[in-house]
Amino acid sequence: MKKTNRHLGSRVLRWLTWLSAGLTALTLLAVLAYALVRGLPNLRPSLFAWHYTSKNASMLPALINTVTVTLCTLLLAVPLGVSGAIWLSEYAPRGSRLVALVRLTAETLAGVPSIVYGLFGFLLFNVTLHLSYSLLSGVLTLTIMVLPTVLRTAEEAMLAVPDLWREGSFGLGAGRLRTVLRIVLPAAAPGILSGVVLAIGRIVGETAALIFTAGTAAGVASLLTSGRTLSVHMYALLSEGMYMDQANAVAPVLLALVIGLNALSRRAEGRLKNR
Repeated sequence: MKKTNRHLGSRVLRWLTWLSAGLTALTLLAVLAYALVRGLPNLRPSLFAWHYTSKNASMLPALINTVTVTLCTLLLAVPLGVSGAIWLSEYAPRGSRLVALVRLTAETLAGVPSIVYGLFGFLLFNVTLHLSYSLLSGVLTLTIMVLPTVLRTAEEAMLAVPDLWREGSFGLGAGRLRTVLRIVLPAAAPGILSGVVLAIGRIVGETAALIFTAGTAAGVASLLTSGRTLSVHMYALLSEGMYMDQANAVAPVLLALVIGLNALSRRAEGRLKNR
């Protein structure tokens, strides 16, 4: 260990690691400080009125729409992503060209800009399927957008489960499906939840895709009507230029929502690890 510490390359890499971690922490603190300093003084009860008007610029309808879109997207994306990961890691032949193609496709789709997903969702769901501007169109578009992330993280989590556990289950007479449900999935659950956390962050913070699909109507929306989420609400207020204080007030609420959802996911992940 002492020889490693004396090596110049090891010390440089160690300091670069600490520098990267420090810059990341400082960036996060700067964003949080800016959002809180600019947003907290502008929070007032009128911003949480049930109905949006040009006078109160209430964010409560957008907050409700955000929770609705997030839950509905996760209800679609998580089962599909985990099911695909089960097939890739447990049933498909390892090393096959089809598996490699699916992985390459998922990784490529994960890097596609959100505005491209928005245009695709608009043409497919709004125009072709005649869903018009609605939360349902936005949910379907976001499902396609976060599905590669959920798929790849779930697959990696399942591949990290030792094969010895599977062999032990098979040796006790369990079938493949029972082994997956009782052995692999519980062991991989913390990693799967990490993918869910990443998906939540992208869903809550998404703007471009939802402008093209869900629209920007102010008010509590059903799945078949147009509505705006918190991020779209803040963008709309800033673009109008007349509600700068109200737009700044949205930032701490949006941060609190993301942190709260992530905290719940992390808590569930911790409980699964303890089990």
